[in-house]
Amino acid sequence: MVLDKNPEQIIDDNLTSIQNELEQNNLNIILCTEPFHKTEFLHRLIDSVNIPVIFVDLDLLYTGYIESGMIQRKKDMMMFNPNKIDWKEKLVKIISKISQEKFLVIVDSFNGVYTLFDDLESARFINASMMLISSLGRQSRSSIVVTAMARRKDDSEWVISPGGKHIIKSEKTRIYFVKKSVDDLVIGVLDKTGINSKTFKIGKKII
Repeated sequence: MVLDKNPEQIIDDNLTSIQNELEQNNLNIILCTEPFHKTEFLHRLIDSVNIPVIFVDLDLLYTGYIESGMIQRKKDMMMFNPNKIDWKEKLVKIISKISQEKFLVIVDSFNGVYTLFDDLESARFINASMMLISSLGRQSRSSIVVTAMARRKDDSEWVISPGGKHIIKSEKTRIYFVKKSVDDLVIGVLDKTGINSKTFKIGKKII
């Protein structure tokens, strides 16, 4: 998939530029079409930061990599695996943490929301939860990252795949697309039309 013809490209093997980019925005949405690319990017991002991490695993893919030993869990990373019953309880714990300290908060993935919550009211509650986390995270200068498996429709609109649900959008939401280019990860910053304005290139590293 071609992201754009001539976007600005930044070589960012240590993810310093990406960290700065994520910290500037209230809510960061990471789109991907391949789950392994998403997992590789999250692993590289988590390894690169020197702040504690809160990982909300809704699709259990990252948890599976840790349990299989393919990924080593970082010592200062807290894992949450919420379900429909205890989501509010877990949300309160997350809010309490990010209200007091700077974190990298990862919600992986938004597709899992629609697996847990099959009604519109619950989906709206999750949307509100994401905005609350991002608002409080902004006060502590935390970086909030939400991933989603997505596809691009013929009209260039990005939607969650499968299901076709719309991506969360607000004025302070930045959307990215992660893909693999040979051995490198390429993270594109998408503008309002879904076109790439710049990219970050991360060199090869085996998980």
